[in-house]
Amino acid sequence: MRRVVAVLITLFCAVPALPLLAQSYPSKPLRLILPFPPGGPTDIVGRLTGQKLSEQVGQSVLADSRPGASGNIGLELASKSPPDGYTIVLSSPVISLSPHLYTKLNYDPQKDLAPIALIGALRNVLVVHPSVPAKTMKELVAIARRNPGKLNYGSGGIGTTTHLAPELLKNLEKLDIVHVPYKGSGLALIGVVSGQVDLEIMAVPAAISQIQAGRVRALAVLSPQRSNQLPNVPTSKESGYDNFEISVWYGMLAPAATPREIINRLNAELNKVVTAPDMKEKMAANGVDPLGGTPEQFRDYIRSESVRFGKVIKEAGIKGE
Repeated sequence: MRRVVAVLITLFCAVPALPLLAQSYPSKPLRLILPFPPGGPTDIVGRLTGQKLSEQVGQSVLADSRPGASGNIGLELASKSPPDGYTIVLSSPVISLSPHLYTKLNYDPQKDLAPIALIGALRNVLVVHPSVPAKTMKELVAIARRNPGKLNYGSGGIGTTTHLAPELLKNLEKLDIVHVPYKGSGLALIGVVSGQVDLEIMAVPAAISQIQAGRVRALAVLSPQRSNQLPNVPTSKESGYDNFEISVWYGMLAPAATPREIINRLNAELNKVVTAPDMKEKMAANGVDPLGGTPEQFRDYIRSESVRFGKVIKEAGIKGE
C-alpha cells in the first residue's frame, strides 16, 4: 500500500509541472540557427522574426549563421541540439527536398526536427526574354510542345527552387526544355536579360526591376493570389495550372524531443509575430507574405511538398551537389 501511495503522490506532483514548464519558459536567451549565408532571404526573415520574438518573450534571440551543404549543416546542427526549447532553426524548402536530392544525410529531416510554425513565403514569377513570342503560360507551353528541346531555362543551381519549379512544369505538361544552371539566380536572370536563356522562375522581388524595365516579360506569379508588386500579372491558377503554386517558404523548427508545451508556446508566439502590424510591414518590404498556422499544418505541408517534388526529382534523375 505504501508503494501505491508513493506512486500516486509522484504522479500527482508531476501533473502541474508541465504547465509550469511552459509558464517559466523561456528563462534565458534562445539560439536561432540560420542555415544560409548572411544577407540572403532566409537570414533577413530569420533576423526580423528573431527580433520580434525577443520583444514578445522578454529574452534575447541570438542569430547563429551556419551556412553550408544547401542548408543541411544548420538543420543537422539543430537536430542534434538539446531538445530544451532554447535552440530553434529557420528552414526553407530544403527540409522537404534534401531527402530526395542527397543519398546520405546525417539527420532525418522529418524525424529529427519538430515543426513549430510556418513564418512566410517569398513568391515566384515566371519570366521570359522578350524574344520569346509568348504572352501567357498557355502560349509558352504550346511553343515548348511544338519545339521540343529548343527552349531553355536558367536556374540558380542544381536542386534549387529555381531549378525544380521549371522541372515541375516539364513533368506536369510533358515538355522538353533544357536546363542551364548558373551560380545563383541573379546570374541566371542576367542570362535571361541578355538572351542566353529563354526563361526563368525566380522570386518576385529579385525580378521586379527587370520586369518594370521591360527587359523580361512576366507571364505568371506562382502564388495563391496576385502579387502586390505585379498586380497585372495573373497567377498560375488563373493561367490554367492548378498545381503550379511554388514559393520559397520559411518555417521554424526545433529538435524532435522538445516538449510539446514549449512547441505550443513558441507556436503561439510566432503566430503573434507574423500577424503583428509592424512585422507584416517589414515582411512586405522584403517581398515576403506572412503565413503562420499550427505545428500540424506545417508538418503536413513539409510532407506534401516532399511528395510533390520527390516525384519530379526522381523522374528527372536530379542529384544534389
